[in-house]
Amino acid sequence: MNWVNELINLYDSNVDKIGNIEYNRNIPYVLLPLFHSTALAQITVIINQDGEFINAELVDAEDKFTIIPITEKSASRTSGKEPHPLCDNLKYVAGDYSDYCKSDKKYYELYISELEKWHSSNFSHNKVKAIYTYLKKKTLIKDLIANKKLQLDEKGRIDTKQKIQGISQVDIFVRFTIRNFKNNETEKTPDECWRDKTLQECYIEYVKSKKQNKGICYLSGQVENISFLHSKKIRNEGDGAKLISSNDSKNFTFRGRFTEKEEAFLVGSETSQKIHNALKWIIRKQGIFFDTLSIVTWESNLISMPKWNMDTEMIESEYIDDWEDEENINISDGNMITAKAFYKALSGYGKRIQNTSSMILLGFDAATPGRLAMIENRTLDSSRYLENIKKWHEDCGWIHEKWKNKERISFWGMVGVKDVADILYGVERNGSIKIIDKNSKKMYAEVAKRLLPCIWNRNRIPNDYVKRSVEKASNPLIYKEQKNWERAVTLACSLIKKYRKDLYNEEEWNVSLNKKETDRSYLYGRLLAVADRIEYRTYDERDEKRITNAKRYMNTFSQRPYETWKIIEENLQPYLNKLKIQEKLFYENLLNDIYELFDVEKFIDNRRLDGLYLLGFHSQSYDFKLKKENMEEKKED
Repeated sequence: MNWVNELINLYDSNVDKIGNIEYNRNIPYVLLPLFHSTALAQITVIINQDGEFINAELVDAEDKFTIIPITEKSASRTSGKEPHPLCDNLKYVAGDYSDYCKSDKKYYELYISELEKWHSSNFSHNKVKAIYTYLKKKTLIKDLIANKKLQLDEKGRIDTKQKIQGISQVDIFVRFTIRNFKNNETEKTPDECWRDKTLQECYIEYVKSKKQNKGICYLSGQVENISFLHSKKIRNEGDGAKLISSNDSKNFTFRGRFTEKEEAFLVGSETSQKIHNALKWIIRKQGIFFDTLSIVTWESNLISMPKWNMDTEMIESEYIDDWEDEENINISDGNMITAKAFYKALSGYGKRIQNTSSMILLGFDAATPGRLAMIENRTLDSSRYLENIKKWHEDCGWIHEKWKNKERISFWGMVGVKDVADILYGVERNGSIKIIDKNSKKMYAEVAKRLLPCIWNRNRIPNDYVKRSVEKASNPLIYKEQKNWERAVTLACSLIKKYRKDLYNEEEWNVSLNKKETDRSYLYGRLLAVADRIEYRTYDERDEKRITNAKRYMNTFSQRPYETWKIIEENLQPYLNKLKIQEKLFYENLLNDIYELFDVEKFIDNRRLDGLYLLGFHSQSYDFKLKKENMEEKKED
C-alpha cells in the first residue's frame, strides 16, 4: 500500500512541525503528536504548581482549538464512558458535577482513576501532578461559579439554557493552564498544557510503556502494539467517519472469510497514529472539498505545485516569482505559444522539484456517516504530473474571461474544475452562473471525480460534457448577461478542442482564425459570426441590450444550418445597407471569401452542425475583436 508509506514518510519528514498550530483561511490545523487529538475548548482553568485555583477564562472563539492526549477508546467514544487522560468535558473532570447537575458519578471516577495512573507512572509531568492535585479536591464547579464563569438557575443547579460558544454549560470542554512553574533555565515550557511539547512527549512515552497485544501490522509489516480502534475527525473536526475499522463483532462484518477480527486486519497503533495524523494535517492544510468528497494532493518534499483543479491564470498567479519581460507575456493572437506566463510558471515549478520526487493524490468519500472510503489513490513522478498539467491546459487552451480584483481579465488556457461545473449545470442568478439547487454540492463532487482522471492521467474528456457544453453555448437566449453566455461558448470551445485532439490525435485547433479551413461546421460558424458582427455594427445606445438575429436563431441554426442561414441572410441586408460603403464592402467580400471555401454539396446540406461551428464562430468573432483593438492602438499612436 503505497499510500500508507507516503503518509508515514509525510509524518516522519515533518516532525519539526508536530504540535505547531497553523491556520488555513482562519481554520486551525496541526500535525498531531502520537496518541493525541484535538478538541474545541470553552473554558481555560488556571491553577498553580501546587494545584491551587487561580482563575478561569472563557476561551475566545479564535483560540478554542486544543491539542489533548487521548486513549484508543476515548478517541472513538460516542455514548460510552471513556475519559480522555487530561482535558475533557465538565462531567468527567469535575468531582462536584453531580452536586450541580444530574449525572452519573462514574464519569469522574473513571477520569480521575486514569489520571492517577499517569501521575503515578515513571512518565508523569509536573503539570499532570498539579492538575491531579487540584481535581482531587472536587471543587472545580464551585470555583467556576465563584469566578462567575458558570451560571445557576433558580434551583441552584447549572443553568442548561445558558451557553458558552453555543455549547450548553453542562457540556463544556475544560482545558488547563499551570502558572508559576520554576522552569529549568535551559528549557522554557509554555504554561498552557496544549502547547507544552514536554508534556506531550511524557504522554507518548507513558502510552508506549503499557503492555499491549503485539502482532505484525498489515500496513507496515513491522511488529507493533496492535490497535483495533482507529481515529476519526479525518476530513474535519466534526467528521465521525472512520477509514479503518474492524471492531464490529455484533454484526460479524468479517465473518464468512474469517472467524476473528485479528484474522481480518491488524494495524499497529503507532502506524495508525502516523497515517491518520498525517492525513488530517495535509487535508486541512491543502485539501479540496466537494460535498462529502475530499481530495488532497501533495508533493513528496512538500514543494508547492500547481493545483490540478485551478484555471490557467491561477496557476500563473500562484507561482511566486519576479516575472521578466512582463510586457511581453500578454496574449496577442490566442495561440498557445503566446501564453508565456503559463509556461514560465511551469518551468519555475519544474526547477524546484527533485528527480525522485512524487505527487500523491488521495480522495475520500463517505457512503455512510460512520464509514469513509478511499475512492482515489494516485501517484505520479512530479515531472510527469507537471507534464500532464501542461497537456491539459494546452489541449483545452482557449481564450477565457473571468472577474479578478473587480475587473474582467482575459487569459489563455482552461477554466477551473468548479467553473466547468457551474457553466455546465448552473443557472444564471444575480449576474453570475452557479449551481444553486439542493444537489449542488453533489454535482460539484461528480464533476470533480469525472474530470480528475482527465487531468491527472490524460484520460479522454467525457463525451456527455462536450455535448452539454455545445447545447449551453448554442442557446444564448437563456442568458441575461452577455458575459455569461460568452463563458459557455469559450468552455465549449475548450472541451471540443480537447475531445477532438484525443479522438483524432494530430488535430489541432487554435483561437487564431484559420482562413483556409474548409470544414463545413467551422465555415458555418464563421458565417454566423459575420452576420452577428454586421448587425451589431449598426447598433446605437438604444440597441445596446438588443440581441442580434444571429444569436436569436443560433440554436435552430446549429440544427438546420442551410435552412436557417437563408433566413438570417435575408434579414441581414437592411443592416448592410446602414453601413458605410467601405465597411459594407469589407463584410460582403468576407462573406464571399467564406462561401468560396464551401463545397457546394456540403453548403446545402441541412444536417446538424457539430461542435466545430462554435470554434469557427468564436475564432471569427475574436479576430474582429483583435482587429478593432489594433485599429484603436494605431489611432492612439
